[in-house]
Amino acid sequence: MILLQSQSRFLLQTLLNRVQNLEKAVELDYLWVEFSDVRYHILVSTKNPNVLLLSVSLPTPPPEAVFIGGLPGGAIEAIKAAYGVVVHILDPPRDGFNLTLKLNLAKLPPDEEHRYALLVKIASVREVVLGAPLRVVLKHLASRTVVPDVDRVLALVHRPKESFFLVSQPDKVTVVFPMRFKDSIDTAFATSFLQEFVEARRAAGLNNAPPCLWSPTPPLELNEAPAEALSANAGFVSFVIFPRHVEGKKLDRTVWNLSTFHAYVSYHVKCSEGFMHTRMRRRVESLIQALDRAKPGGEEKKKSPNSRSFKRLSLSEARANSIS
Repeated sequence: MILLQSQSRFLLQTLLNRVQNLEKAVELDYLWVEFSDVRYHILVSTKNPNVLLLSVSLPTPPPEAVFIGGLPGGAIEAIKAAYGVVVHILDPPRDGFNLTLKLNLAKLPPDEEHRYALLVKIASVREVVLGAPLRVVLKHLASRTVVPDVDRVLALVHRPKESFFLVSQPDKVTVVFPMRFKDSIDTAFATSFLQEFVEARRAAGLNNAPPCLWSPTPPLELNEAPAEALSANAGFVSFVIFPRHVEGKKLDRTVWNLSTFHAYVSYHVKCSEGFMHTRMRRRVESLIQALDRAKPGGEEKKKSPNSRSFKRLSLSEARANSIS
């Protein structure tokens, strides 16, 4: 199974190309969408080629997930901690976006390795912003505490008008995903995939992975969640995160994998559909070939206008033809 990368490949490549050509006054105006929910916009003018404006539009939050100033809780602090003086937050952001960052490329670290690491972090702005509240909760878990003044069941946005839930305790955090799919075929594939996903967790080599459960109905941890947020046609997936899963560098990986779990499942559902379609086409082609071979072979081939045929003549017929 493939794991998605945290950085936007297109954004990272654009940043690298711009840094390598700072002496060239080139105008950039790029707009694209990733994960079907996050929209990016890059703007560079020829008047100030060292400044790059990066705008991000986030998924529309459902009623149970609260944005503060158009951003998830803790996003501003996470941006400042991740990017330092290189990035300045514009207030208000550009129209149609939740966040606009002003990047001063002249303030990037001179060391090539540190500069590349910072650009990768900037290209991971989706993880930094959307994963900010999840990161706060998991940081408290690492110290075996809970976030003060936060509901026991916390809803976080991860898709347009859809949320997943955190149930915090000092020694563990339960993460519950209501899995929703629009297409009935996707729903069938996802349900089967998730059941196999849970079974694979029981393998001997995955003893240190977070416990994983699937159920067709909401788990008991979501008794306090609003009923309208618990509609799921592919069931509910629960992960139990312990302090050992968020120690040191494991924190970043855990935040990203949880933030993009639905996209991870959707990717493998589409791959499964493509594989099934390929197998079906090959099977149909083999059946057609078998039917072609089974056709009776008594039919004579039609002669083309240029074809020639020869007939063996007897000795008397040959003499008669020569005389005539």
